[in-house]
Amino acid sequence: MNSTSTLSFRSSAYYVKELLDRGMPLMVFEKFGQAKPLPAKNTKTISFRRYMLKNNGYTSGAFQPGTYFGGPLMLSTANARVPSDSSVQDGTRLTEGVTPKAVDLMTQDITATLIQYGSVTDLSDVVLDTMDIDNPMQEATTCLAEQAANVLEDARFEVLKGCSNKYYSNGTAVADVNTKLTYTVCAKVLRGLKRQLARPITAVTKSSTNYGTEGIAPAYVAVVHPDLEYDIRAMSGFVGIESYAGTPAFDGEIGKVGEIRFVSSTKCTPLTTLGATGGTNVLEDSSTNKAIVYPVLFFGKDAYGLVPFKGMNAAELLVSNPTPSDSDPLAQRGHVGWKAMSTTVILNDAWMAIGYVACSSIV
Repeated sequence: MNSTSTLSFRSSAYYVKELLDRGMPLMVFEKFGQAKPLPAKNTKTISFRRYMLKNNGYTSGAFQPGTYFGGPLMLSTANARVPSDSSVQDGTRLTEGVTPKAVDLMTQDITATLIQYGSVTDLSDVVLDTMDIDNPMQEATTCLAEQAANVLEDARFEVLKGCSNKYYSNGTAVADVNTKLTYTVCAKVLRGLKRQLARPITAVTKSSTNYGTEGIAPAYVAVVHPDLEYDIRAMSGFVGIESYAGTPAFDGEIGKVGEIRFVSSTKCTPLTTLGATGGTNVLEDSSTNKAIVYPVLFFGKDAYGLVPFKGMNAAELLVSNPTPSDSDPLAQRGHVGWKAMSTTVILNDAWMAIGYVACSSIV
């Protein structure tokens, strides 16, 4: 992260670190995407690239997950071909003494446009001179850090909720939903992800000021609204984070059931008037008696990509003490602000899913 300031370099570095320290633990979606730091002096477009073999999951220019190695889900299509078949390009069967036909290596680029975010707050000379006991500069940085985290997480959720791979606790549309989240619902999602060869997440972005990842035990991740914690804990086989043996918990993590780790975020905003009536002991909108519908985001590895809120060029902190100028001749106003360039993009719809569920009323 960069900083621009009228403070000393040492003070500026402190406040930059303070901004990141306060903001990063609040950023749930930041951890599970494919992170690509923003290059210096580059364009407003960032590209995520995947490599694949021609005719193995790549048809007519469109990526087809789940069709690797000659057939859907690695079934017997390739093995059913005779070795002399000249159309064989997956190299799974060889004829003695015959060099197989080379398979072309292909790339697919998914691009996204960077968006700039930011905010600023004013600090008067009176506040700075009379409130040293509260350290207003540090308090302003704390508030801005929380704001930055919320703004970027909102932006990430807006993109990710557009996932086209949808599941419902009952029915076939949001308007049908009036049934709470159960492990059966989660198991359906997990089965669907695995059918599309979605791999479990094995590394996450660190919740620290430095860019980097840390390894975790293989798992799929579900991000849920805090209201759903009761239903998650009621699932058979639930293991709370307090019972993890040697496995560190994520910030905001509730626990796990099987291969799915559940993480809480208020960014998974419920849909208050779009569910169905007739639910049993579920939260309902008081004016329509329709079930409140909660989105649940499920992720496998590399389902989406993002520019993280860390690294030398992703964000900038600007701090200035009151300084005489034409617009402020008496040096009555100082400022603390932040700017960030970021983006989020879905890399593979089939490796993530969004579920729509109701929530127990706990009465």
